Amino acid sequence: MSDPLHLVCPHCQAVNRVPGERLAAEPACGQCHQPLFTGHPLAVDEAAFQKHLTRNDIPVLVDFWATWCGPCQMMAPHFAQAATRLEPHVRLLKVDTDAEQALGTRHAIRSIPTLALFRGGREVARQSGAMQAAGIVQWVHAQGA
Repeated sequence: MSDPLHLVCPHCQAVNRVPGERLAAEPACGQCHQPLFTGHPLAVDEAAFQKHLTRNDIPVLVDFWATWCGPCQMMAPHFAQAATRLEPHVRLLKVDTDAEQALGTRHAIRSIPTLALFRGGREVARQSGAMQAAGIVQWVHAQGA
């Protein structure tokens, strides 16, 4: 039996313990009973971003973007498609750098879209520029996630 993983609920932000072998079994939150994985990236504010970064035991892939950015808009459906292929082994988040300027500053986001991969709350890889779904998935796997 594998060690349990801590997973933050995308709905109520409760931290759940899920045995690693049960990730593919569509686990639900123990508090709100909603699915822990939805197959869609989760738009987050600063508080939710911090909780997902520090409390998830799986890697977290973040799309730093803005509503006015054409390449960001073009990549959005590809990032959503990548979520269906990467979950439940990677949590995908979206951060609007206009709405959450402090996060963009803290993480030194200089161009958008920028993808950043985090493990254990620390950034381990970064890629700027729009990507197709297959490219996103390939890049994440190349980082060992």
